[in-house]
Amino acid sequence: MADIPVKNIGSAVNANNIAPKNPASRQVPESSFEDVINEAMSKVSQVQNDADKAVGELAKGGDVTSAILAVEKADMSFQLMVEIRNKLLSTYEEIMRMPV
Repeated sequence: MADIPVKNIGSAVNANNIAPKNPASRQVPESSFEDVINEAMSKVSQVQNDADKAVGELAKGGDVTSAILAVEKADMSFQLMVEIRNKLLSTYEEIMRMPV
């Protein structure tokens, strides 16, 4: 599966629930939700392209094991992306059903 980094989750408090002494030293570059989703989708696309290349190499007499691993990795990445999309859609629908 693609390595998708998770950034900026949590509060400004560290794991020991102690505020940092110098808040300026904890500045983390902010990423928008759209940036995170676009980065994840591009990584899934890259894994799909890698699988296509591995299958092409297999057709030329390449290693069966690496082709199978690449295809399975691409399949799992795609399934994860679909499940994330489904969860986002169900969350959106739930929010839209909330009374104002």
